[in-house]
Amino acid sequence: QVQLVESGGGLVRAGGSLRLSCKASGPTFNRNVMGWFRQAPGKEREFVARVNWSGRSIDYADSVKGRFAIFRDNDKDTVDLQMDDLKPEDTAVYYCVGDSRWTARPEVWDYWGQGTQVTVSS
Repeated sequence: QVQLVESGGGLVRAGGSLRLSCKASGPTFNRNVMGWFRQAPGKEREFVARVNWSGRSIDYADSVKGRFAIFRDNDKDTVDLQMDDLKPEDTAVYYCVGDSRWTARPEVWDYWGQGTQVTVSS
């Protein structure tokens, strides 16, 4: 139904920037809310950011506030994650996620991408 494809990951030094992009396809009503998760080696998947269809409701994890920004362009069916001032602890596989509803807690999502690797060196 919904397919999510991430791109833009790579290797960057601490303090640098990367911009991840997620290209979405499928029914728009199944991806009213989109966001990003990440999973570091040996760690559980962690919420990063989410945004609703209009872009007026946005959540960020405390660990990325002030450094990351989420944007969506519904005309292009894309959701981007701008990551600035990257730190080694940001190293993880980053996943694009989508769902039909804005939930009280951003823990469960219907659709997941395959992920893109972000590596931050010290």
